[in-house]
Formats: sequence, C-alpha cells, structure tokens
Amino acid sequence: MDTTHDGEGVRPIERWFAHYSADHRNAANQRIHVVAVPAILWSVVALLWCLPPGPFFRSGAWAALAMFGAWLFYQRASRPLGLGMLAVFIAMAAATAWLHRTLGTPGLLALGAAVFVVAWIAQFVGHSRWFEARKPSFLTDLRYLLIGPAWVLAKLYRRLGWRY
Repeated sequence: MDTTHDGEGVRPIERWFAHYSADHRNAANQRIHVVAVPAILWSVVALLWCLPPGPFFRSGAWAALAMFGAWLFYQRASRPLGLGMLAVFIAMAAATAWLHRTLGTPGLLALGAAVFVVAWIAQFVGHSRWFEARKPSFLTDLRYLLIGPAWVLAKLYRRLGWRY
C-alpha cells in the first residue's frame, strides 16, 4: 500500500501542512512559531531527559524513546523531513546531554520547564486576537503537536530550495 500519496495524488503531509498553514496566516504568528515550536520541542526533550532512567538505562532514555517515536512519524510522512528531524533530534540530544552534565538534573529541569512555559505563552500570544485570532491547530487534533516542528522545518527547506 502506498502511504506517500492518496488517491488524488496529494501526500498526507501536504494536507497536514495546508490545514496547519490555514491556522497560521499571520506573519508575526509565523515568526513566533519558528522560534517557539523548536523551543517547545527542545523543552519536552529536556523534561523527559530528567525522568529517572531506571536501573538498566542511562539518563535521557525516555527522551530518546520519545524522539525515536516522533522520528518514525516524520520518516513515514516524508523521508527528507524524516532525515531533517533526525538531525534536529541528534542536535537536541547532544545539547541536552551537555546541559545535563553542566547543570545537573535540577538545573536542566528548571531550564526545560522555564522554556516550556515561556514558549507556550508566546504560542498563545501568536494565536490571540492581536495577531492570528485563530485557535491553535492542536486543539482540533493532537497530532498537530507533531506537525508543528515538521512545518517549521519545511519552511526552512523551502527557503533553501529543498524538496520535502
């Protein structure tokens, strides 16, 4: 079964992006998302990194498991985006491991929580009546929490002239 295109020749990722873009038309809100979405993604990685790994795993095991699951979603949606998100996840894991060694678990937990809160506030400001005046996409379907990072990466791909 071909999962890359539907019967009309449109890839599912294109439909996801079209709907997500419809909720993000305001230029200021788009700029907010280009910063806040990766910040939220990193903060989730950092917060998961702080969970106790258990007796047979190392720090970051829960974050690695979550990143792998998300990567599978991206890889299935688009191989070029899957490769890009793999690079993003590797960079985030390396940065988070360094921060964990530098700050310790309490410091990383505090930083991850602060970034999470500030980035989500920015997201909701972007969707407020002063900018977008549309509700965030994830309120209609939680899968849009995964689409946001791919949408930001796809914007970078388009700017570089790359296909996704």
